[in-house]
Amino acid sequence: MHGEYKVPGGKLVAVDLDVVDGLLSGVSVSGDFFLEPDEALAVVSSSLDGLPRDSPVSRLADAVTSALAREDQPVHMVGFDAHAVAVAVRRALGFSTAWADHTFELIHPGPLPPALHAALDQVLTEELGAGRRGPTLRFWEWVEPAVIIGSFQSLRNEVDLEAADRYGITVVRRISGGGAMFMEAGNCITFSLVVPASLVDGMTFEDSYAFLNQWVLGALADVGVQAFTSGLNDIASPAGKLAGSAQKRMVGGAVLHHVTMSYDIDADKMLEVLRIGREKLSDKGTTSANKRVDPVRSQTQMPREEVISAFAAHFRSRYPTVDGVLRPEELERATELMRTKFTDPAWTARVL
Repeated sequence: MHGEYKVPGGKLVAVDLDVVDGLLSGVSVSGDFFLEPDEALAVVSSSLDGLPRDSPVSRLADAVTSALAREDQPVHMVGFDAHAVAVAVRRALGFSTAWADHTFELIHPGPLPPALHAALDQVLTEELGAGRRGPTLRFWEWVEPAVIIGSFQSLRNEVDLEAADRYGITVVRRISGGGAMFMEAGNCITFSLVVPASLVDGMTFEDSYAFLNQWVLGALADVGVQAFTSGLNDIASPAGKLAGSAQKRMVGGAVLHHVTMSYDIDADKMLEVLRIGREKLSDKGTTSANKRVDPVRSQTQMPREEVISAFAAHFRSRYPTVDGVLRPEELERATELMRTKFTDPAWTARVL
């Protein structure tokens, strides 16, 4: 069995192994990483022999770390670590998967109500978990202005409801955590990625954010924006924050990962509506909101539609991708969830 894992920002780790009577056997680790002393490579490989086939990433990584700690001289691992070796082992065994192991559907429907988009996040993630849908990348389009708040945010602490009402802005609570998304048609770029948990098997939440956002950095580079991951879930450029991402892991083995990117936000209106937005800006000593937003438009000088097309093209160039559509039964269930949950004040105000 053979498995590979490319460390984000690091090197490739490859593992070849057999399984005999449910135990790992003949494990051989290789790659383009750096390791000193040379003899440590044999220690890494032999440390995994005899472990149960179903060992989790944590146990596999601990076995490597413990074996290296017993060496007489310090071991230096550059471009990889014990965790990367463990993920490569899990991939060899079929518990972990790589991007190339999946075919993704790309969906870009016309404008839908923001509450329906939130409902579709839940429906499509549950459909993947149930085995009725494959991995999916879905771009959002909408007309009605909205604030999409995180699952655990306080409604009254986050949103100035009087200002939202004055501007006709609907507040929708999504199923994932994270911060608020201020959305008017044409002012941001939002997409949801639904993947099997096997794609992020053994990764911490922190690692999975960086891993699932790697393609976004490449797409931004294609449109001339130098970008990097920042903190737990942000994407930034030298000009400031570009985007925030959020995740939800569902029972059944599906992961929802979505990103909202500033394109041309009305910063003054945003700060009237979002209370926390005011606090974040004042805490950073920023006196002009417009100096901190709309980086995609200002950095690319490209229409929003062209940026989205470039993103879709970059995704297709990296991963097996086919065009997809929302199936009637998915849209029907999402419409029902929009009515019974995502526009229900009991859900929206579940954290006051």
